Amino acid sequence: MWDPTTYLAFAGHRERPFHDLLARVGATDPRQVVDLGCGPGQLTPVLSHRWPAAKITALDSSAEMVEAARAAGIDAALTDVRDWQPDPDTDVVVCNAVLQWVTGHLDLLPAWLDRLPTGAWFAFQVPGNFAEHSHTIPRGIAESPAWRDTLGGTFRPVDAVPRPEVYAGVLAEAGFAADVWETTYLHELRGADPVLNWISGTALRPVRAALDETRWQEFTAELAPRLRAAYPAHGEDVTWFPMRRIFAVGHKK
Repeated sequence: MWDPTTYLAFAGHRERPFHDLLARVGATDPRQVVDLGCGPGQLTPVLSHRWPAAKITALDSSAEMVEAARAAGIDAALTDVRDWQPDPDTDVVVCNAVLQWVTGHLDLLPAWLDRLPTGAWFAFQVPGNFAEHSHTIPRGIAESPAWRDTLGGTFRPVDAVPRPEVYAGVLAEAGFAADVWETTYLHELRGADPVLNWISGTALRPVRAALDETRWQEFTAELAPRLRAAYPAHGEDVTWFPMRRIFAVGHKK
């Protein structure tokens, strides 16, 4: 389950990669634009404003996120990306911070790309920080003897997403001009335990789902001081949180 409120707590930071990704999409008059994994829908209107004449299709696999999107006025549909296929008039697909959750997504991409019409654009970004402290520390706790029986295997592996050149190769092999790059954002976070709060809305979601409230408090009590040590506060309660992301934009020749 997703908690849209927790996810949106850092909306400003989470939205910047979406805009950076969209800036490299050169479509001028698309017929249909798909927001594949729209989440709570806060960014779907950006697509409507960019392409006002296009049909905007918003999809997400989380019932909670779809409900939040609909409450915000977005006509979102509940769809698992594994079951999705582009329509013949799908000229733009934007998939923002979704594919890292989909095991085997490299196997899905070729079929999607093949079904897109000539001139279509497929743009996605995924976090590439699975080897950073924000993942290795909670993963280590989850795999420790005290937690292994309950949480073992909960976390995604370090290689949950491939290197950028792998994505470039998939796009090129499918006949797309590939524009692939990576960026490390340095987010300025404030407040108590901001990194814990950040990952509570994403990486720790499966942990929260596996634990009752008492055990969740025990887990976070063990995790919080380790994250504070790895990401110390500076100056006036500022924590600098590096976040590496991989971007890929393909244009079908």
